[in-house]
Amino acid sequence: GCSKTTVSRALSGKGRIGENTREQILNYAKSCGYKPNAAAKALAEKRSFNVGVVLPGDSELMEIPFFQSCLLGIYERASGRNHDVLVVMDRQGQIDGLQRIAEKEKADGVILTRSVLGDPHVAYLLEKQMPFVVIGSCEDRSILQVDNHHVEACREITAYLTQSMKKPALIGGSEDYVVNRRRLRGFTEGIESQRRKVRMDLIYQNCITRTQVEEAVRSALEKQADGIVCMDDKICGYALHCLDTLHVRIPRDIRVASFYSSPYLDNCAPGITSLKFHPKELGSAACQVLLDRIEGKNVPERTLLGYEIVIKDSTKMTGVYRR
Repeated sequence: GCSKTTVSRALSGKGRIGENTREQILNYAKSCGYKPNAAAKALAEKRSFNVGVVLPGDSELMEIPFFQSCLLGIYERASGRNHDVLVVMDRQGQIDGLQRIAEKEKADGVILTRSVLGDPHVAYLLEKQMPFVVIGSCEDRSILQVDNHHVEACREITAYLTQSMKKPALIGGSEDYVVNRRRLRGFTEGIESQRRKVRMDLIYQNCITRTQVEEAVRSALEKQADGIVCMDDKICGYALHCLDTLHVRIPRDIRVASFYSSPYLDNCAPGITSLKFHPKELGSAACQVLLDRIEGKNVPERTLLGYEIVIKDSTKMTGVYRR
């Protein structure tokens, strides 16, 4: 005995309707096993209720756990808000997967899981005026970003390491990645905070392959560095292998630390002093920001999450300091 309009208002929760009438309609719908048609709802609201996620198609084996954890955080947050996740993989410099999502209107917004200087994904999404969030940092502060406090974290752990490293070397990856630039900044600020001069000849950047890392390690040893700080776990793994081959003992002959921890480093002996971040929290926070923006809510342009400094035997001290 109710009109279509009244039933619609009761089911959607929108519009003015008496509470008793709403309750009767909802109870009847429940008794009939009624469920809204998701496709019809999406068409009516001009939304797909999908979140697009772009993963790097050129990621290496050691990077996979980070992106898996990040994706899990995205999925749990999206599922909790009645959205599905659509994943594509693009190699650096390519946007084929992203274009398929955008041109076919398969997602309401996109999460980019890697931040690269001059990223074509960012340029494309800005042109399309499609909501998106970057996991990482961008120079353009108008872009929604969710990241860790990399500069602060690297500055703090470097300041601590200078207590035992008087002549530390830094081995870093590609300068195209914004995170590597921020880690370099944190390293230099950490040394300067102790009123010490940064040795530019002991900073090795763009060490991408095993051979390049090994060359940096050998050079640092020749210059009598007493510590090696690696920007990530992959570089640290290569450095540890090289030191083992050269029969250089840790920490007796040289101390080693990493600006990023991983399950791989957790299994090293001795344990490696490192920075620990939580990629699952990054993914969850990025999805939260994106969905809030899609729904027209006010969101911060930049969200920064915390970190842990984990001190292990590679620097001869133990303990965990949370920040």
